[in-house]
Amino acid sequence: MTQTFVLRDYQTQAVEATLNHFRQSNDPAVIVLPTGAGKSLVIAELSRLARGHVVCLAHVKELVEQNHAKFLATGHQAGLYSAGLNQKVSSEKTTFASIQSLAANLADFTQAASLIIIDECHRIDMTPNSQYQQAIEHFLTLNPNTKILGLTATPYRLGSGWIYQHHYYGFVRSETDCFFKKCIFELPLRHMVKNGYLTPPIHFDAAVAQYDFSLLTESLDGEQDSDAVALNELIHKHPRVTRAVTEQIVQLSEQRQAVMIFAATIDHAKEILSYLPNGECALITGQTHNKERDRLIQEYKQKKFKYLVNVSVLTTGFDAPHVDVIAILRPTQSISLFQQIVGRGLRLSPGKKDCLVLDYTNNGYDIFQPEVGEKKPTKDSVAVQIHCPECDFANTFWGRKDAQGNILEHFGRRCHGLMETPHGEEQCHYRFCFKRCPHCNEENDIAARRCQHCSEKLIDPDDQLRNALNLKNNKVLRCSGITVTSKSEDDSIKVTYHDEDGTTLSEQFYFKQKKSKRTFNEIFGRRVANSTHPIVFEHADEAVKFESYLPVPDFVIAKKQKHHWQVTEKLFDYQGPYRKANDLK
Repeated sequence: MTQTFVLRDYQTQAVEATLNHFRQSNDPAVIVLPTGAGKSLVIAELSRLARGHVVCLAHVKELVEQNHAKFLATGHQAGLYSAGLNQKVSSEKTTFASIQSLAANLADFTQAASLIIIDECHRIDMTPNSQYQQAIEHFLTLNPNTKILGLTATPYRLGSGWIYQHHYYGFVRSETDCFFKKCIFELPLRHMVKNGYLTPPIHFDAAVAQYDFSLLTESLDGEQDSDAVALNELIHKHPRVTRAVTEQIVQLSEQRQAVMIFAATIDHAKEILSYLPNGECALITGQTHNKERDRLIQEYKQKKFKYLVNVSVLTTGFDAPHVDVIAILRPTQSISLFQQIVGRGLRLSPGKKDCLVLDYTNNGYDIFQPEVGEKKPTKDSVAVQIHCPECDFANTFWGRKDAQGNILEHFGRRCHGLMETPHGEEQCHYRFCFKRCPHCNEENDIAARRCQHCSEKLIDPDDQLRNALNLKNNKVLRCSGITVTSKSEDDSIKVTYHDEDGTTLSEQFYFKQKKSKRTFNEIFGRRVANSTHPIVFEHADEAVKFESYLPVPDFVIAKKQKHHWQVTEKLFDYQGPYRKANDLK
């Protein structure tokens, strides 16, 4: 039987990238395609081309059913193994299964698999005895050479980080060992929109009212519900906000086909529902029974009602192409989740020109913004591009810009570039912030406990501060700025450290002495302009000219001598419980 659909150019490229990778390696790999890019067709084509048994896994029955249907469109048969879909067939060459049903019935799968495909693979939990770990270990026992491919639109999870280590463009995503070793193909969302494969999103500044979720102290990890009690208390403090927001959604959606509203809690969703037009809305939550949920989703797709309110259940595995309004009334610290939510409205549909995105949470995310891989360190952080001074790789880090768009600072730690070495590809060793080993003087990550070069134990900065604060002859200064002055007669520079209350400490560096000059350059010259432009200063007057670019330590520790205080330690890039200068926490 012949193939009954034609792949788009990028889908063909994704298939070819997979074939090329697995011809050379058994390492698990990832394909990153935006929501609406047609991952189901890529899965169908790879399943069709595979010579041996194929198992396609997903975490929700909607995805299992959707992927199975696309494969049937090739004219081939496939098994469906999902309790939620009332079928358990595992004898076909290709099986589409829910991970829950498969992991609970591994004895039904005795045939070795040549390929395992995992949709929404960013949800994989590889902790001991997890469902995915049990399933993968089972198939690797049957065939140690089983190829494993993951597909996702968002290859990152808050709390655990990137799901793969290396990218085929030549950079590192994670320094820690990941189950997926490499991203072998990725397509930017902007490319999809620009080439007419997805509907353009129109981000509307819905300024009528907003929820100030920044008042919450609970973690908004994007994958689990935040504390419902705290959310409800915050929402109920501003009863007029929800009504005003809902009324604006209705007004802006008058000429629109379908609206999806993402609420913060069940109580919040019910309140929203009470303000929507009767007979034109429905609510789906985690408490909605499966049959009722299936009925409502089917009726929504058939356009029997216009407004669908949900709480954390329709962010993935839901496909209603006619949706042209996305209203976000729930908080998240995850740009991945934000992109998944907006992606529900970007599929092409007849009569649909664009998708209106209404964000009432003040998330401040840009759907086209690249994933940085960490939580925003500050509310005004944006993605910035920082070139490595050593290998010139263009890193994407969180950073801060001024009103003119100039980069004020960035929060990157280490260059993500990959370099060719005699031993293969290795991550560039350049660090933008670092902790020096007192034993061998080599640079380490600021969170390292032992030196990666000599294996000696590194001094913990919290221990340093704690010990200094407890000793009478020690002084700890929360540094808020520095001033430098030079003396030409002895080629020296004096660095004065200021705290927020006006207290100062100072020390002198002599550039005619090799050790003193090297120390100054290791401390200050190496860190000029956030370590993006390290400089080796030969004379004191050169360093004075760069005063505004020199780094400011977070803490300065000094020890009492007979007639003065001697600076003994400077802590840069501090992350810990002690308050830094001008920090209101």
